[in-house]
Amino acid sequence: MSWGTELWDQFDNLEKHTQWGIEFVERYTKFVKERSEIEISYAKQIRNLSKKYQPKKNSKEDEEYKYTSCRAFLSTLNELNDYAGQHEVIAENLTSQIICELTRFVQELKAERKSHFHDGRKAQQHIENCWKQLESSKRRFERDCKEADRAQQYFEKMDADINVTKADVEKRSSLKARQQAQMRHQMAEDSKNEYSACLQKFNQEQNEHYYTLIPHIFQRIQDMEERRIQKVGESMKTFAEVDRQVLPIVGKCLDGMTKAAESIEPKSDSNQVIESYKSGFEPPGDVEFEDYSQPMKRTASDTSLSNSRNEGKPDKPISKSKGKLWPFIKKNKGSGPEDFSHLPPEQRRKKLQAKIDEINKDIQKEMDQREALTKMKDVYLKNPQMGDPSSVDPRLAEISQNIEKLRLELQKFDGWLAEVEGRMPVRSDSSKRQSGMFEAQNNAPVNNNCAQDRESPDGSYTEERSSEAQVKEFDDEFDDEEPLPTIGTCKVLYPFEGQNEGTISVAEGEVLHVIEEDKGDGWTRVRRNDDEEGYVPTSYVEVFLENTKDS
Repeated sequence: MSWGTELWDQFDNLEKHTQWGIEFVERYTKFVKERSEIEISYAKQIRNLSKKYQPKKNSKEDEEYKYTSCRAFLSTLNELNDYAGQHEVIAENLTSQIICELTRFVQELKAERKSHFHDGRKAQQHIENCWKQLESSKRRFERDCKEADRAQQYFEKMDADINVTKADVEKRSSLKARQQAQMRHQMAEDSKNEYSACLQKFNQEQNEHYYTLIPHIFQRIQDMEERRIQKVGESMKTFAEVDRQVLPIVGKCLDGMTKAAESIEPKSDSNQVIESYKSGFEPPGDVEFEDYSQPMKRTASDTSLSNSRNEGKPDKPISKSKGKLWPFIKKNKGSGPEDFSHLPPEQRRKKLQAKIDEINKDIQKEMDQREALTKMKDVYLKNPQMGDPSSVDPRLAEISQNIEKLRLELQKFDGWLAEVEGRMPVRSDSSKRQSGMFEAQNNAPVNNNCAQDRESPDGSYTEERSSEAQVKEFDDEFDDEEPLPTIGTCKVLYPFEGQNEGTISVAEGEVLHVIEEDKGDGWTRVRRNDDEEGYVPTSYVEVFLENTKDS
């Protein structure tokens, strides 16, 4: 169906409809633009959310990512960041493929519409002018015919007037009226011919207007409108395709999130907790019954669970420093010593190993820089115009010094790690962990430079104390060289090599004298003969105290 033939008389309505069509395209363009803005805003919020929950560098949160659930969450955050990127792609494609395209199309559409309706108005104005000319000639013909009729009637009246008496006057009047009537008839005939010509011309113009010109103009408007509708349809299809194009990548992001979730291993995380927090200490033994109803003769104990008096030193006050069971030990909240000796053995080993790995990375980094500078120097030597070879020497010297310092640092931490793992004996300097034992030969107080806490069998401390309090306590307890009395005996269940200072090596089955019972730190003080004594792990011996024999 053609607008030119079906809507030949609906020029104004077509003008309104095409204007509405353009406004519809503009409204749809605005809709797509707002959708694009939503996608950009959504992508930005998703990126900010992902960034907010990313682990901070050099933060304690980094340690959490040794757990599979935390690593899965980190993978989810990374996939979510990529997911946000796809929404940015949607916004970009909406802008380039729809918004910009429709904006340009609307401008062209407005110009084309203006041209078509300009031609339509021009044709309409022309046919209206032709109609006006026809109406004018018609009125003129009508007027001339009326004038001719009046002239003829006047002539006939003058010619038949019986009241005129004078022949000459009558003759002149009749002649004049005849001439006037003839002139009017001629004018009417001329008007008739002109009207007929105008009518013929108008009919031709009208036929061309309604059957040729207007259909042609309306057809172009119809084509324009159909192109507009088709363009809107293509844009709506593109609107869906823009989303569909990113679905594979969005699907991969979601698959990545699913894969990350499936990678979570509860057992692995549970074992990691053990690896992270186990101290390496043995659980405490049974608490011994102390019978206060009978007089007891043994040395004072520092533990809150054993308050036996010091036989042989009745006038010596009991030490105010009380031992603590290992589960309730308070760790030093500070940075601790460089060798991590304030940590339990297993945690200390991990810290030392991590420090060694860090130093090795620093050494490798410095070596890579040295290699790069060496190559640069070779290039300068071969091509002096590119640079001065000697300008690299200061930096090379600095890197060499850094490598040497790092290697010395590595050697130091390797020694501490070997100590923890039992590959070498503990050094006696102040930087090494040492027990607070006195010399077995003379029972003299320990040197103030040594660490004052007892160690577990693997070399870890069970409690930290300030050096001043420790020295004062040991000065109070060992202010003379009188040997401690025997409070019982013990039988060695397992062999033990006492490598740390203040410990003693024992053989399986050996029977020793007990001179100081376990104070809750896992160590029992024994004597083999009058001049050889030291500490052995409580779990390695079976103790028989006087008056009460408990294993």
